[in-house]
Amino acid sequence: MSLINIKIEGIPYQVESGITILEAARQCGYDIPSLCTFNHGQCSQGSCRVCLVEATGARGLVASCVYPVAEGMEIRISSPKAVKARRTSVELILSNHNKNCQQCAKNGNCELLHVAKLTGARENAFEGTKTPTTYDEVTPSIIRDTSKCILCGRCVARCQEAHGNGILGFENRGFSTIVGPAGNRSFADSPCLLCGQCVSVCPTGALMEKSEITKIDEAMAAGKHVIVQTAPAVRASLGEEFGMKVGTPVTGKMVAALKRLGFDKVYDTNFGADLTIMEEANELLARINNGGTLPMITSCSPGWVNYAEYYYGDCVDHLSSCKSPHEMEGAILKSYYAEKNGIDPKDIFVVSIMPCTAKKYEKDRPALTTNGLKDVDVVLTTRELGNLIKRSGINFAKLPDEEFDQDLVGTYTGAGVIFGVTGGVMEAALRTAYFALEGKEYGPVNFTEVRGFDGIKEATFVLAGKEIKIAVAHGMKNAKPIMDDIRAGKSPYTFIEIMCCPGGCINGGGQSYVRPVLLPNEDLDILDTYMAKRAAALYSEDERQTLRQSHNNPQIQQLYAEFLGEPNSHKAHELLHTTYVKDRVRFK
Repeated sequence: MSLINIKIEGIPYQVESGITILEAARQCGYDIPSLCTFNHGQCSQGSCRVCLVEATGARGLVASCVYPVAEGMEIRISSPKAVKARRTSVELILSNHNKNCQQCAKNGNCELLHVAKLTGARENAFEGTKTPTTYDEVTPSIIRDTSKCILCGRCVARCQEAHGNGILGFENRGFSTIVGPAGNRSFADSPCLLCGQCVSVCPTGALMEKSEITKIDEAMAAGKHVIVQTAPAVRASLGEEFGMKVGTPVTGKMVAALKRLGFDKVYDTNFGADLTIMEEANELLARINNGGTLPMITSCSPGWVNYAEYYYGDCVDHLSSCKSPHEMEGAILKSYYAEKNGIDPKDIFVVSIMPCTAKKYEKDRPALTTNGLKDVDVVLTTRELGNLIKRSGINFAKLPDEEFDQDLVGTYTGAGVIFGVTGGVMEAALRTAYFALEGKEYGPVNFTEVRGFDGIKEATFVLAGKEIKIAVAHGMKNAKPIMDDIRAGKSPYTFIEIMCCPGGCINGGGQSYVRPVLLPNEDLDILDTYMAKRAAALYSEDERQTLRQSHNNPQIQQLYAEFLGEPNSHKAHELLHTTYVKDRVRFK
């Protein structure tokens, strides 16, 4: 792209043509106050008017987030006119905003509060009637509070960009305008996937996960045997809650913190991931050899399962019947672990730390129970874990590196670690499927063909003389064409991995926020590479493991020998497999 000449505050610069004033300013070392997010390539629609500047060739002030630079343009950020206009814009937003900042869960991460401070906005500059509030906390996953919504449209754009869905939109007109599902329905009454991508881009507390920290407090006070397990993606993000660089692996410190929080056992969900691969890989081989429904699709992502049930209920037989890893681990903790330790399963309370808000809904699915008990009792997001650690006064940065508990369900392989990134489940399954079909380990170990962040990845492998075509998709916008081909009966694939969130769990709706104003120590280009940095943290841990194939996990082998029998046995199906809803209300 060609370069053009501009001036900012009288200083000449060369920048790329076609970019916005806001982008150009950032490249030149100016951080114009704004409510735009660049972590997902999405800007607001210029509606908030917080980033106003003066620019030659323009009629009056312009929103720098949408106005393009031009040859010879002179930009004034700090002119009295621009400074006053930005302050007034923020004051007008605050006039219709619920300013209970002390009680707000977004306190410390609120972009509105940040720009109010930068612009010198006065809290009560404008007073008057406020737009009537909708407060929706019906789902187990997400809370919507329109009294804190600033109508920026970031959530609307994110849902459309990631999933091609229009779950959120602008309702009503003028002063009565709010953002919500059609007809201002609850998320519970809409085809919302509960993935939390909207939460991850909301600049205020208008969209938040539904916290369950108090349930843990109650379980501990009641004398329950409280066990915590952590998903692989959490370790790639948790450090960001404590000011560490994006992608800093903090497995050891995370374990140390959890042990100091009073949990009876601290386990890694990677054990459950290894178990999932044993069941899923063998299920795939059974379908191939016995004429079962193909292609088979992974079932680890609850947002994806929600999407499949809502929009492709006629195709759910293609989903693996395997529970997700943390649900499998929960079921084993309340059966095998309980039996081995002489504990009544009713007294075991399982907490899952997940990068995902949809997992909060998943744990409540009726099919994810064993003998009338939920496999998992509480799900916390990565952000909630950060809050729990801070509440307890633990200095995370000074913690030593400690190990997960290793008894019964503590050992894991590198295959379990990479579940947290798109393509990871596929790669882990291929490592074990290759061994089952070829009778030997795959020499290079890594199946690099399924790595990377392309929306759809395809590859073909010849295993035991059979051609296996596979596909990996992340984000429902990319899943749709694959599912349309399956519905039309023309899919060429044998095995498909689908993850709801773009990038996989490393970019789940419960992960740490990635925004310029919250990352003062990061380079600007981190916003383009944060998923790669988080993924690298998981791949590096995989490389460090002595065992990297799920079938080589000695505790998994012991579990089958002593308790389950073999993969896909009757007992394994009772504990580790689930069902789906074919006639769930389907939205076109």
